[in-house]
Amino acid sequence: MVTATALEAELLQLAGSVPDPELPVLTLQELGVVRAVRLHDDDTVEVDLTPTYTGCPAIEAMSVDIEQVLLAHGMREVTVRTVLTPAWSTDDISPEGRRKLREFGIAPPRTRGAFGPVPLSLGPTRTDDGPTTEPSRPIEPTELTDPVRCPHCGGADTELLSRFSSTACKALRRCLACREPFDHFKEL
Repeated sequence: MVTATALEAELLQLAGSVPDPELPVLTLQELGVVRAVRLHDDDTVEVDLTPTYTGCPAIEAMSVDIEQVLLAHGMREVTVRTVLTPAWSTDDISPEGRRKLREFGIAPPRTRGAFGPVPLSLGPTRTDDGPTTEPSRPIEPTELTDPVRCPHCGGADTELLSRFSSTACKALRRCLACREPFDHFKEL
């Protein structure tokens, strides 16, 4: 394992301090998407950035913002690489990031912790012959830890209104206690 130099650690902190373009209340470090910084010369740096999902439209804005911050810090050349392995997970969001999401009115994703990945059950599919004998139904993520809590009142009794909200990574829910709608950052 290669140990980062003091300058690489500083550049990693700078790259991580960039606000997320879709959720500016979070930094890229708190979101957990800036993975590594490698210094190749005294003024040439390469940054590994993992999107929250493969088609994330914000990846280009994140890359440009990271480049600007590091160029302003004296780097002559900045390369931001999109790295898909290991895949980003909502478990990569820091505790501070989760706190900020809640304060911003967005329910943070539940942590999977020691339970591992969100289970997925595959059912029958449709073919050219028409539907299978078993009806198709949407599969909900199994609640492995806490329920989705309302960021307004803290209530645990919430309902799903829409699988998608303002961005593909969020769902729209409503609290049954205070009746307020809110975004929920979906677990990945």
